[in-house]
Amino acid sequence: MSRLFDRQRRFPPIGPEGQEKLRQKRVTVVGLGALGTVMAERLARAGVGYLKLIDRDFVEESNLGTQALYTQKDAEELLPKAVAAEARLRAIHPEIAVEGIVADVNPENAEELLHGADIVLDGTDNFETRLLLNDVCVKRNLPWVYSSVVEGYGQTMAIVPRRTACLRCLYPRVPEPGALPTCETAGLLVTAPAVVAALAATQALRLMLGVEEGLPSELVHWDVWEMRGRAVPVARRPDCPTCGQGRFEFLEGRGQRAVVLCGRDAVQLRFDNASDPLPLDRIAARLHAAGVVRANEHLVSFRPHRQSVELVVFRDGRAIVKGVRSESEARGLYAKYVGV
Repeated sequence: MSRLFDRQRRFPPIGPEGQEKLRQKRVTVVGLGALGTVMAERLARAGVGYLKLIDRDFVEESNLGTQALYTQKDAEELLPKAVAAEARLRAIHPEIAVEGIVADVNPENAEELLHGADIVLDGTDNFETRLLLNDVCVKRNLPWVYSSVVEGYGQTMAIVPRRTACLRCLYPRVPEPGALPTCETAGLLVTAPAVVAALAATQALRLMLGVEEGLPSELVHWDVWEMRGRAVPVARRPDCPTCGQGRFEFLEGRGQRAVVLCGRDAVQLRFDNASDPLPLDRIAARLHAAGVVRANEHLVSFRPHRQSVELVVFRDGRAIVKGVRSESEARGLYAKYVGV
């Protein structure tokens, strides 16, 4: 038997029986940024038997200050975050099963991607995706843990459908664009994600071990810089569209094809008619004459001559256009260089 988990086995609330329970659990982490990477690493080191890691983006140098698991080499090679994170976690302990999936979680694929999970952890950076996760998890009666972090503080909340409040109880309306600070505009204390992610991962461990009798419905808020925390009770709302009325508006919103990425001057595009996988080698060859191209088996990055924009085309048919703020501008650049 591996000694990797010996010290945790000696922790009385877990013990050998609890450690075996964790080995049998299947966890899905959605979003592998500052929060998601720490959550995934802690759960791998805690002995969770199967981890599914989902992220739509790739590693950039600017990620390395706050996001665990990644290296300068990953950024230089434009590795998708899910690919880089899978490789790093496999190196920690080969007995755990890790599956990295390069994908955008959206209404069309969310139920399939979350299928089979015992619990879901939120490492995303936007409320639309979080409320989509909330819809799927409430519909499937699947426990999940919401988390967010910005500046020097963050918050997390364990959500057990039919027992606790859901995220829509906490946020009946999606915050308006620009209403909340982002890591790009307000900055991020490098230690804050680690603290919040550790709290979220602990919430997940407790849920997996069944430590949920009388589980309070509360939002745990922690100001890392000021060294202060508090738990705010969150009541279930009978008029909640999701857990109160059984409406899944974000899951049913199947028409969304463009997403303005939070705080990044970037737009993600999706196309129903894209072949899967895209012929990245042919796309890269065609773009060489018009700018600087970098490519690997997962994506093609293209910077047009004399322009401060970047177009990243993924194998699954998505594209992220950087240096733009509107869908129309992003689509125009895509049509000009890649075609539609």
